[in-house]
Amino acid sequence: MAVHESMVVMNGTQISYIGHDCEDIPEFLGERYGRHARRLDLSFNLLRSLAGLKAFSELEELIVDNNLLGNDLRLPRLPHLHTLTLNKNQLTDIESLLEHLAAATPSLEYLSLLGNEACPNQLVSLDKDEDDYQRYRYFVLHKLRGLKFLDTRKVTERERMEAETRGAFMKVVKPKSEEGFLPNADMCTMGNTRRETDSFAMTSSDTRPDTT
Repeated sequence: MAVHESMVVMNGTQISYIGHDCEDIPEFLGERYGRHARRLDLSFNLLRSLAGLKAFSELEELIVDNNLLGNDLRLPRLPHLHTLTLNKNQLTDIESLLEHLAAATPSLEYLSLLGNEACPNQLVSLDKDEDDYQRYRYFVLHKLRGLKFLDTRKVTERERMEAETRGAFMKVVKPKSEEGFLPNADMCTMGNTRRETDSFAMTSSDTRPDTT
């Protein structure tokens, strides 16, 4: 345990445990830091589950970019969480994810899903265009009406109005590759994603869009 704890970077209430190939959140993180942690960065691991977050009931910011989180993702109820970045995971079912987040994270204001198939932009598919991405934004904002930022863009009043009137009809269709199977561990390796320069610069507090 001492070896693992030496890999933790702590700065006040900010905890980072980045790039250690863990498939689950280590128990010692919750035991030692869960009560006072407000920001937790678990990027560049091999996480498939976030069950270990139960100990982090006061969490306000969660960064889990570059992991292996899929459509079975479940968060414990985190009533204070306002920032969540899930960039570059294996999420494809946007509707299921949003319904879960609406229940588990009622204070959510900042959400980023870049690099997932659930987020239809050119980062994951060259056949997607701005119209596809805008429809996705309307649907997300219809489900999560408290969001102020989605991915790297501030939510506009016009988007809110469109989401209210049309968002329910903008459901994003799951990719054809999802029909009939789910990706397994052998099909997805971390490879170059371990390089922090390939994380869309989303693993630090600087990732939140400028509100000024």
